[in-house]
Parts: sequence; structure tokens; C-alpha cells
Amino acid sequence: MKHRLEDIIALFDGLFQATYQTRLVRGGEEPLYLPAAADSPWHRIIFARGFFTSALHEISHWCIAGARRRQLEDYGYWYLPDGRDDAQQRDFEAVEVAPQALEMLFSRACDLRFHISVDNLEGDAEVDRDAFLARVESRAQRYEREGMPRRAEALHAALEAFYRDGAPLAEAVAMGRHRLLREPA
Repeated sequence: MKHRLEDIIALFDGLFQATYQTRLVRGGEEPLYLPAAADSPWHRIIFARGFFTSALHEISHWCIAGARRRQLEDYGYWYLPDGRDDAQQRDFEAVEVAPQALEMLFSRACDLRFHISVDNLEGDAEVDRDAFLARVESRAQRYEREGMPRRAEALHAALEAFYRDGAPLAEAVAMGRHRLLREPA
């Protein structure tokens, strides 16, 4: 299998476990971010149901979250499940553009098809998937032009090295670390 969970976990942990005390963890029904606590010395990005794409999505949120937000459960964000109204759906999409743009770039780096998520399958809100996809694509292009957040750039480099270039895991992690540790432009 090309997209093994063990590989994405090893790439992420290889880059960020020592530097950010953060680990990627396979979870159950719902994704969750948990900061370090008495029961765990590690911050944990818990992705849903062992889905590779869920891992990429949850990592995308982490790559955007600042230091203060990374100290809060689920970065302190609100989340409303299916059943959102029009205003709630607009708010959801506004918050999701940036992480889904990173997820799109990560997916491409892995040679994996990206699927937009409006995440409101049972709601009454009018959802324009094409318009949301266009906003996500536009943000991804902006990241490509102007640069990604440093952690996202490091992971993107490691994913490309491993999945596109066929580099061994250790070499891909080293390439990502190089990006993570270099001086800002």
C-alpha cells in the first residue's frame, strides 16, 4: 500500500516529536488535538479512524495554529457538527479555507487525490462546493507563491521527498528538518 499510516506517522513524528513535543496518533471516530498534560508529555494530533486523509487534514490545522493555540484542546476552536445553518456554514468555511489549502498541497506532495470537505451533509444550509473549492485552490496558490508556514513547508518537503522522489524515510525527515531549521527568508 502506497499511503501507509506508519509512514505518515513516522514522517510527522520524525520532524516534530523532538522539536515541538508533538506526535501524530491514530484515533477513533472523531479527530482531536490534545496538548501535553499530566497523562502525556506529548501534544497529540489524533486523526480519525485511521484515515490517511484525516491525518493530512488534522496536521494542516496544527501547521497553522500558533504557539498559544497549541496549548488549547482542539486549538480552542469551536466546532458545530452537521446541521449548521447558512451563517454557521459560512463561518465554518471561512475557518477551513487555509487548512484545506495546506491539505490540498500535502495531498499533491503525496500523489494523493484531494477531496474538499464542506462537512455539513445533514444541514439545511445551501452549500456551494465548487465556490468553496475555488477559494481553497486560490489559497493553495497563494501559499505556493508566498510560502507556507514553516512547519507546513517542512512537512511538505518531507512528503515530496518520500512520496514523489522515493527517498528513504530517514532522508525525507532530514530534508524536512533542514527546512524547519533554516533561517527565515
